[in-house]
Amino acid sequence: MTAAATPAASPATTGEQPGVRLARSRRNAELSLLVLAMVLVAAYGATVEANVLDTVTPDFWLPAAALGAVFLGLHLVIRFLAPFADPALLPAVALLNGLGVGFLRRIDLAKALPADREHLAIFAGQGGRQLAWTLISGILAAGLLVLMRDHRSVSRYAYTLGLAGIVLVMIPAVLPARFSEINGAKLWIKFTPTFSIQPGEFAKLALLVFFAYYLVRKREVLSLASRRFLGIDFPRGRDLGPVVVVWLISLLVLIFEKDLGTSLLYFGMFVVTLYIATERVSWLLIGLILFFGGAYLAYFLGEMVGGPFANFYLRAQIWLDPFGDPYNKGYQLVQGLLGLGTGGLFGAGPGGGQPLEIPEVQNDFIFAGIGEEIGLFGLSALLVVYLLVVERGLRAALAVRDSFGKLLAGGLAFTLGLQVFVIVGGISKLIPLTGQTTPFLSAGGSSLMANWLLIAVLLRVSDGARRPVTGGGGKAARPSAGPPEQLHGAPTEVIRP
Repeated sequence: MTAAATPAASPATTGEQPGVRLARSRRNAELSLLVLAMVLVAAYGATVEANVLDTVTPDFWLPAAALGAVFLGLHLVIRFLAPFADPALLPAVALLNGLGVGFLRRIDLAKALPADREHLAIFAGQGGRQLAWTLISGILAAGLLVLMRDHRSVSRYAYTLGLAGIVLVMIPAVLPARFSEINGAKLWIKFTPTFSIQPGEFAKLALLVFFAYYLVRKREVLSLASRRFLGIDFPRGRDLGPVVVVWLISLLVLIFEKDLGTSLLYFGMFVVTLYIATERVSWLLIGLILFFGGAYLAYFLGEMVGGPFANFYLRAQIWLDPFGDPYNKGYQLVQGLLGLGTGGLFGAGPGGGQPLEIPEVQNDFIFAGIGEEIGLFGLSALLVVYLLVVERGLRAALAVRDSFGKLLAGGLAFTLGLQVFVIVGGISKLIPLTGQTTPFLSAGGSSLMANWLLIAVLLRVSDGARRPVTGGGGKAARPSAGPPEQLHGAPTEVIRP
């Protein structure tokens, strides 16, 4: 006779809470993907050393190990404080961040004397600084997850954050050029010749919280149509006020901060958030007409009047004909295009290109420098990783149950995608050059910290969206977070059985 089969243990008999097994499997998948990402970063570093040094040093794995320690700490915070968060977000961003650190270290190796290259410390040069900024950014992201146990709670400070965002945007514009201007764009606050911050990177997060809060309150009014034209419902004239105000602010950024990309970023994220809130295509059409009309007006005034419009006119002229002055005004764009062309389909291999021939390759043109070495296929893979991050953010926006969370996650995901578009469009001559940094790749602490905070918010929203619903109609318990009714002033939609 055979022994009777033992029945499988159920959550009721094992004492497991609903969703615990699901949360554990997601976190285990996240950890596996994170290990794979760090293996790829270590392999990239080894290939760089093989091409630059003609050998692979015994310490090639140390930058990847240091990065892995940072991301492992963040993974543990997510495992305990946001167990249902999307498991693909952290590994995808960690891969981008790791490749950015690896490429900056590759630049440091190229700049160092041949005798010193094999002994370059992991915290030396731009790569070392970026590694340190990654550590700080990971701590900030973990701290945000600790403090913000429910994404709806941040709506309490929407107006304060909106005012702070406007102030951060305007500070570089009112400062003298010697304290705010780098390469023609006034986007920075320079404290010393070697240390500066870009407040606009943090402003976009603050403004998005305000936009989401405001549009949740006003979406019914903004959804009203006054007339129908060519099958599209257009809003009432008196409801255009908020769009016109943000449009004017974006034009002021374009004129006084001398940067098309930042202007497009702020105006675009508001219009798209407005479209998500109202689901009216007319707002997108109005936004496109206002922005391109304003950009053309600035170009026309730059040609006729000059003054504050002159910088944008010059950038537009370089964009239209970079080879008209390839050794002076158009030099940076021309070198970037030559780097991309030299890379071809497969690239020269990590460490095999000449990225130092491209001015500011560590900042604005890092995508062109990497493209020379990994080719079109490699760049396409990088863009797919960015697309994955944006898609996961939009998925969280679709799945979350409250309107504020939908607008916040959707706006954050779109803003990240738009920033990548602005950068890639600039170096590929699709749009005029901008002063924006490539998220997670370019050197700079402001961009890295702000974008890791953005990812932390997306993780928190996705945790709320993926948290399983209990039998009573509510969500599974979240540590240290009260029910929606206790979040006074938060735009929530309480699901009732």
